[in-house]
Amino acid sequence: MKKKLLGLSLLTLACASAMAQNQAVVSAAQKAIETNPEVAAKFNALRASIAEVDVASGALLPRVDLSGDVGRTQDNIDNRRPSETQSLNRAGLALTINQLLWDGLATSNEIKRLGHSKLARYFDFVDSTEQTALEAARAFHDVERFRRLVRLAEDNYVQHKYAADQIQSRVRAGVARGVDLEQAGARLALAESNLVTEKANLHDVTERYRRIVGELPPASAGGAQPMARPLPASGAAALEATALNNPAIAAAVENLRAARAQAESRKGAFQPKVEARVRGGVGKNLDGTLDQTRDINAQLVLNWNLFNGGSDQARVRQSTNLLNQAMDLRDKACRDTRQTTAIAYNDVRKLSEQLAYLDRNVIAIEKARDAYRQQFDIGQRSLLDLLNAENELYTAKRAYAVADADLQVATVRTHAAMGTLVSALGLVRPDAKNLAPESDNWAAGEDASTRCPLAPTDVATASKDELDARARGMTGPARAAPAPAPAAPAAPVAAVKKTVEEGLAEQRLRDWAAAWMSKDLTRYYTFYSPNFGPIKADKAKWQSERKRLVTKPGEISVVLENLVPKQISPNRVETSFKQIYRSSNFNDTMLKTLTWERSGSEWLIVKETNR
Repeated sequence: MKKKLLGLSLLTLACASAMAQNQAVVSAAQKAIETNPEVAAKFNALRASIAEVDVASGALLPRVDLSGDVGRTQDNIDNRRPSETQSLNRAGLALTINQLLWDGLATSNEIKRLGHSKLARYFDFVDSTEQTALEAARAFHDVERFRRLVRLAEDNYVQHKYAADQIQSRVRAGVARGVDLEQAGARLALAESNLVTEKANLHDVTERYRRIVGELPPASAGGAQPMARPLPASGAAALEATALNNPAIAAAVENLRAARAQAESRKGAFQPKVEARVRGGVGKNLDGTLDQTRDINAQLVLNWNLFNGGSDQARVRQSTNLLNQAMDLRDKACRDTRQTTAIAYNDVRKLSEQLAYLDRNVIAIEKARDAYRQQFDIGQRSLLDLLNAENELYTAKRAYAVADADLQVATVRTHAAMGTLVSALGLVRPDAKNLAPESDNWAAGEDASTRCPLAPTDVATASKDELDARARGMTGPARAAPAPAPAAPAAPVAAVKKTVEEGLAEQRLRDWAAAWMSKDLTRYYTFYSPNFGPIKADKAKWQSERKRLVTKPGEISVVLENLVPKQISPNRVETSFKQIYRSSNFNDTMLKTLTWERSGSEWLIVKETNR
């Protein structure tokens, strides 16, 4: 019952309407967050820190004490005449009010420290929800991945079973050799082994999903759709968003601020403590005075510790070292999250490009397999050729399925590293936000890490054009006997050398075509500058038409021919080419020119013309 109320009060995250994201992923993330014990523990730590702030704030308010006593007082004063011992019975009640006036700002700084500690606990809670949502989304995509791989393994088994049955029939008819049957049986056993392995993997990821979410995955999720919120257009923008929004970095900054406030609080021990005190009492023979029935006094009390064995100086040194430790932990948190974001974002870009090549690979191998089967039926191909083609097709389809699932996971990893996964899934934290309203418009300011580079890493590798040039260099003229020299040899044509800018723009053009063929509409739009404007239509109509072409059902092919890059200024390059677009029911060929303009470290399209 307690867990249920906790989920209803805070951890039930409301789904925003009109989300394009697959609701199965949203549901998995929501249920995981609602039932995750780590998230609940972080939330209880947040509520405890709020109460701790109230505890410290109470020291600034008056303290009221009621005391009473009853007893007997005996004294013997030598100069009393006559000298005698006097005994009195006394009883009374007293009310004392103390108000702190000054303590060297120790209490105020302690309240500041606990306020920053509360914010740190809030960001810890936010980080735990982000990580739990990430694990739930990863588990969902892993289940979808291995369901797809099981289907591929089943198809692969069926194909090998069909080939083995065909060979067996031929052997019985005496038109095939027995060794062919043995070979087909070996390949069939391997296909069956692969199927068993994929089923075991599916079982394992299903159990992992059940542990994280608390229930079995849906029988048919319908396939994951792209995230509703697109990723930043560049790696630098993703790293900047991480530094601004990542809750782990924010928690480390607030821990640093709490350590600084604690260091200031320790300095209060070297200053006097001043209190106002009012005391009133009623009773009989108060303070050992005969017949005294009332006692009222008001006073200012000053207490200044002059020496306590050096403990205060030691506490100051301790707090200084703790402050330095907090700075180091802040820098570590920034570096860790920076690495996570950079790797995840690069995985998204790499896999988006890779999917286009893998798709072309599957199509080509499938056509080759079909041709091999027809040739095998008429005796022009061996059984080994056919079985190799089947295995190659299975491997190609499996590689595509794995890369597609990896792309989905890389996208959610990037959002989680930037601290935007929960909001990108359409989930909100209404109650938690009310517990820490000061988190609105939060900024690290001068406390941001200075030892955490936010520039993206540029790994120097050979470009595709350079590799193509090396390949062309290997196809030189054959070394044969010298032929008679021609009468009038033609003058050689000098090769045109591309500038660095032209090479970068050409690579961006190929990435643009790869995003189109992989139907990644979000990434496709990131190639266009915010200042881009269509020539023959308004931008809304242009976006609608491009969405139809990019996300069209079925296979899409975009071939670029006769590509000519031309640099027209230091920061602007034109790429002219012949574009051949093919889909299941539409083909189109046109001459196109894209004008690219450098924006920071990226090249973006600012103009597009067709003819």
